[in-house]
Amino acid sequence: MPDNSLSKSGVDQNSFNQPTWRNALAGLQMLFVAFGALVLMPLITGLDPSVALFTAGIGTLIFQFITKQQVPIFLASSFVFIAPIAYSVQTWGVAAAMGSLFVSGLVYVAIATMVAVRGAGFLHRLMPPVVTGPIIMVIGLGLAPIAVNMAMGKTGDGAAELFPYMDSLIVSMSALLTTLLVATLGKGIMRLLPIMAGVLVGYIMASIMGMVSTEAVASSEWFAIPNFITPEFNIAAILFMLPVAIAPAIEHVGDILAIGSVTGKDYTKKPGLHRTLLGDGVATSTAALLGGPPNTTYSEVTGAVMLTKMFNPRIMIWAACFAIILAFVAKFGIALQTIPAPVMGGILILLFGSIAGVGMNILVKAQVDLADQRNLVIVSTTLVFGIGGMAIGNADFSLQGISLCGLVAIAMNLLLPQTKLDDESLEQEQAIAKDAIDHKRS
Repeated sequence: MPDNSLSKSGVDQNSFNQPTWRNALAGLQMLFVAFGALVLMPLITGLDPSVALFTAGIGTLIFQFITKQQVPIFLASSFVFIAPIAYSVQTWGVAAAMGSLFVSGLVYVAIATMVAVRGAGFLHRLMPPVVTGPIIMVIGLGLAPIAVNMAMGKTGDGAAELFPYMDSLIVSMSALLTTLLVATLGKGIMRLLPIMAGVLVGYIMASIMGMVSTEAVASSEWFAIPNFITPEFNIAAILFMLPVAIAPAIEHVGDILAIGSVTGKDYTKKPGLHRTLLGDGVATSTAALLGGPPNTTYSEVTGAVMLTKMFNPRIMIWAACFAIILAFVAKFGIALQTIPAPVMGGILILLFGSIAGVGMNILVKAQVDLADQRNLVIVSTTLVFGIGGMAIGNADFSLQGISLCGLVAIAMNLLLPQTKLDDESLEQEQAIAKDAIDHKRS
């Protein structure tokens, strides 16, 4: 007898016919999977994790509305923006940083418009693997000093010592060891929770070392409105942040192709990559209006969808609702802020290194030939500009980090002569995404 529960695309249709309580439970599970990375990003940048929870929930609801509830994706805090946000806050203040993030969300909208007009393949012409690979590597490697400083008990910039070196090393290494063991040896859903496991073990070790103070938690109210921030618009901050949006757009395309490989559907055609990019962009701009970090699609949740075979996008709506509810539990948000820097540092060593590894994997899987002088020039210049800290500008305004690398890599790819023009298709990106999913299945 044929299995009538399977669609032509291979999707288990039973996942769309679950009772409401089961969808709600699955939504809570998806939030649990995304939770570690979701709250870690605002903690690193000094933003309010309660606001991040709220804007992740609102952002996901916006995304699902724009894509007509067709893609099982959850949106939350983007790690791409850690260094740019830190620099913007230090230079222009939190409100100006939020204003610049609002405008960067509009870059998604502009890209979505171009995709709608020219087709999804235009992105490959603009940003082929020889561009996206080194940009993503710069994201991870550029953040490495922050992870190491925090692991040694210092602030992210290394300017001040927060905890004794040896105590910090014990705590950070216990968090790192737990995270990598769960990531490599974990089975089933546990394999998707390395950050949560690392935070838990690291927090316990930090408590033993006397690094944790819970006085603020005890004295706080149980429920409160998150500390929303009204953005301000500073032209220098905006110009600095605009090019950064290129990197998460790359990430977005990869995640949409990956979830399509899991469900057996082509989301670049229905609802269309222009709609998914639009949803992500509007979600990011909305988050900035409230003082939250920019949103991005979460590959951790894609892994959970693959394992549980819960393909119904309504599950992500439940996850979003739970995130919004948690945002109003004040004690919970304050408790998150008691996580010491060494705990986060230990986890970030692996996390930032993994981001760099993803960029390297793009170059390998796309078979980018670095013996070709054109490719070598693009990759090497991008890496050294990003990792070396190259800055172009003056005291009032400068381009550096991801902002500079993104523009330089794209410009070199478009201007340097090539013997064979790139096809305007996403075949290479689709193959890379499929390979990643195949490895997760094994």
